[in-house]
Amino acid sequence: MTLCRAKGNYPDWPALNTIIRVDSKRETKDEIEYSTRYYISSITEDVSLIAKRIRNYWGVENKVHYVRDVTQGEDKSRIRTKPLPQFMTIARNLAINLYRDAGFTNMAQAVRKCQYNLEHILRLFRMK
Repeated sequence: MTLCRAKGNYPDWPALNTIIRVDSKRETKDEIEYSTRYYISSITEDVSLIAKRIRNYWGVENKVHYVRDVTQGEDKSRIRTKPLPQFMTIARNLAINLYRDAGFTNMAQAVRKCQYNLEHILRLFRMK
């Protein structure tokens, strides 16, 4: 991570204090990917705190999107007519939150356990 304190007048970004560059490496079993991301910010924290903020943001982002895409098949969904996509997003988020609240850490396991078992579903909704 590279941090640069912004000096000067930037009319498009009047509160700009910091320019951040993050170089990352992602390894899979087949390949290694390198990427660079840039951020602009009004905060003036030191590099370790900014790095922690960025890691936390991407951790949450990856955690939610991975579950919604892989476990719930959101990207494969053919629902396109408004407002149904918004309703499905709400339903998917509700399901994730109910599973996590019930103590599940593995969402795929939660889906398998609940999809054919009314007792589990009733417990999720605290109806039994």
